Amino acid sequence: MKNYQKKILLGKKILITGVSNKLSIAYGIAKIIRSYGAKLAFSYYPEKNKKKVIKLANLFKSNIVFFCDVKKDDSIKNFFFNLSKIWKKFDGIIHSIAFASKSQLSGNYLDVLTRKDFILSHEISSYSFSALAKESKDMLNNFSSLITISYIGSNRVVPNYNVMGLAKASLESNVRYMAFSLGKNNIRVNAISSNPIKTVSSYCIKNFKKIMDHSIKNSFIKTPIDTLKIGNSAVFLLSELSSGITGQVIYVDGGFNIST
Repeated sequence: MKNYQKKILLGKKILITGVSNKLSIAYGIAKIIRSYGAKLAFSYYPEKNKKKVIKLANLFKSNIVFFCDVKKDDSIKNFFFNLSKIWKKFDGIIHSIAFASKSQLSGNYLDVLTRKDFILSHEISSYSFSALAKESKDMLNNFSSLITISYIGSNRVVPNYNVMGLAKASLESNVRYMAFSLGKNNIRVNAISSNPIKTVSSYCIKNFKKIMDHSIKNSFIKTPIDTLKIGNSAVFLLSELSSGITGQVIYVDGGFNIST
């Protein structure tokens, strides 16, 4: 069994987006799926993150690192053009990209909301997933698996999460429509919805520690969820063990999503 586990992703080529440091959810996922045999490629943004992401990629024995600004179609197209020179085909995408201006992550939702911030958060946090899939679908192997990262703020009101809750709701709906669109190509699309995790981005949310403490207190399993636990679920969703699962939001939150 142990040898089988080690080979479960052997030879699979997986694109990792959203790595910026060792606290990133994408980093934890990369660490786990690499240990199960996957080969990794990375995107980075902004330009100033290039050296940092290259250094992190080297930890996973990868030198495939290219710039990608998901707000620009030409940048996405150029990214996959560069990737295609190394990987003609690949087997999956980890989409761990989300953004809202810090001004949107504290205070009363309607008081702080602006049209510009609403559009930007949806464009980066939701549309980018479908944009990456659309541009790369001809490069994806049969039975590929696409995974994005969500949060329960998509269907519950979480104080100060504000417009990001709407963006995550859009992302989860996006998962379902993408799953329908790509199903005929035997490509699966799912989301992992995690408990709050300490990352650089999460601390932009006002009173984040209170949100995290509340989640742990009201979860059935009291052990905090970390990026490696998210990685374990990603291994399952990338592998043939989950071949019958698509269009789903998988909660990795110790049962918090069904607690009262």
